[in-house]
Amino acid sequence: MILLLLTSLLTPGCAGPGYYWQAATGHLHLMNQRQDIDTLLHDPDTDPLLTMRLQTAREILAFAEAELELPTRGSYQSFLQVGGPVAWNVVATDEFSLEPKYWCFAVAGCVMYRGYFEQAKAQRFGEKLTGRGMDVAVSPAAAYSTLGWFEDPILDTMLEQAPARLAGTLFHELAHQRLYVRGDSAFNEAYASFIEEAGVTRWLQGQEDGGKALRQWREMRMASNQFAGLLRDFRRELEALYESGTTEPVMRKSKQEILKRLRLHYRDLVDRQWEGRDYFGDWLRAGLNNAHLATISAYTDGRCAFGELLRQAEGDLGRFNELAAMISRLEMTERKTWLGQECAVVASQPEL
Repeated sequence: MILLLLTSLLTPGCAGPGYYWQAATGHLHLMNQRQDIDTLLHDPDTDPLLTMRLQTAREILAFAEAELELPTRGSYQSFLQVGGPVAWNVVATDEFSLEPKYWCFAVAGCVMYRGYFEQAKAQRFGEKLTGRGMDVAVSPAAAYSTLGWFEDPILDTMLEQAPARLAGTLFHELAHQRLYVRGDSAFNEAYASFIEEAGVTRWLQGQEDGGKALRQWREMRMASNQFAGLLRDFRRELEALYESGTTEPVMRKSKQEILKRLRLHYRDLVDRQWEGRDYFGDWLRAGLNNAHLATISAYTDGRCAFGELLRQAEGDLGRFNELAAMISRLEMTERKTWLGQECAVVASQPEL
């Protein structure tokens, strides 16, 4: 999850001075609270559990650089105790659209969310957009990246995750430093999510006791793929509704009926496919509208296209990244088309 944090990185006119101020002061406050990890590891008074978790993070980072070709560039060499979500992101769409509103910044380009360090401010901004008739999602961020511009810290919220989840978070955020296209959130998140999935699988395969964790990870990824497929089906249904040209009252009623059926189909997945494991229940219970669906699609779309790219690279991540960089240099419309292709029709390597 990428947050732009200093006023110097924000394009004038995108927001008022208050937003610039909270971004700059919030970031500087975090940076001033960091603790050097080397110092903590050599301090006998450091909590043993924290020491173990920091050592695990160090091992994951070493793997990321050596095996996944992800640049640490000094990131994650410090620790920060935040005690909860580090920030909150606001995503918004029109009532009858699945296209998110974009906010534009000088370095990252235009992104589909606006980040806040204080939950209350994020909620107020979300309520303002809701008052304009928009669908809004306000969600916590357990991690953030400054795209290598600053030395990002490891957060306590990251360390509280299971090792596989911690590895996934670090791989995802480092992937943004490896390849990032200004103004194309869909491509950026799809790429980082694919690196996360491939990286965690390879990392667990190399762990002495990784067999059980790898099975659990694969079960979770299979469930994630099924859930993503469910969401894609219902997104298509909503898109067809919004393009139907029917009246707004009819669309409003039909929209709620579709979202209700989505919940019922999810419950069926839990009961019939996942043996009662409610993997994504918290996400659904947090609210379900166009904004939530716009958010999740950015992370799940493109899995097929990037999977084919890895097969073309014969599993070599160095070659895979070269091919991904080639795709990143296409025009926006070409990237979008490539990202949305099914596996059977993804362009072959010579065509890239």
